[in-house]
Amino acid sequence: MNRAAHGERPRSDVVRHPHRWLLHGGRPLSRWIIRRRYDVRVLHPERFPRTGPAVVAANHVGVIDGPLMAIFAPRPVHALTKIEMFEGRLGGFLRQTGQIPLDRYRTDTRAIRLSLRVLRDGGAVGVFPEGTRGSGELDRFQHGAAYLALVTGAPVVPLTFLGTREPGGGMNSLPARKTRIDIVVGEPVPVAAVPWPRQRALVAATADDLRQRMLAGLKEALAENGRSLPGPIMKEEL
Repeated sequence: MNRAAHGERPRSDVVRHPHRWLLHGGRPLSRWIIRRRYDVRVLHPERFPRTGPAVVAANHVGVIDGPLMAIFAPRPVHALTKIEMFEGRLGGFLRQTGQIPLDRYRTDTRAIRLSLRVLRDGGAVGVFPEGTRGSGELDRFQHGAAYLALVTGAPVVPLTFLGTREPGGGMNSLPARKTRIDIVVGEPVPVAAVPWPRQRALVAATADDLRQRMLAGLKEALAENGRSLPGPIMKEEL
């Protein structure tokens, strides 16, 4: 996109693009390391747009979904990541890999601007519309992916994660070694850009349409691969 797009509301010329070098350059080694532990398959990668902005929206079942999205999506993805993860050494690593901190409990203007910066520069931003890990059935569906697409006109690319948490697993449980993990790329959902101001009703309607399309894609992915979702997260005893 041209530079003028960064001056449109919400403005993204007031923030710097997140770090890119490690996100782009470190993916081959990261994939090799992860595949020593898990059998990771990316299905239908040809559906992912080769160029241009993309909002990547995925179901969220396991703690490793975010790293897998950034590392195994057909293109590097700057994933919106809860701000609690950006503490200590892990926080420094996440920033160096270009992940975007998100405060889930308020309207995070900086996270929005950073996401728009990436999209207007032609990159990919990752969103988990459920907001937190769960059954992965998209029972909750927040409006962030729809909003970013409406602002930029970027298509929404659904991802379905299968196998990233075992049935009965807790919030931070990992799959067993050698588990098969499928990352299914769905058909991109075109979204036309809408100039400011954008009405909440339009954002909500776009989000509802996106949810229905992702649910259909989820059903197809489960049937195609003979898989099932892990069910609710097991509450851990104190």
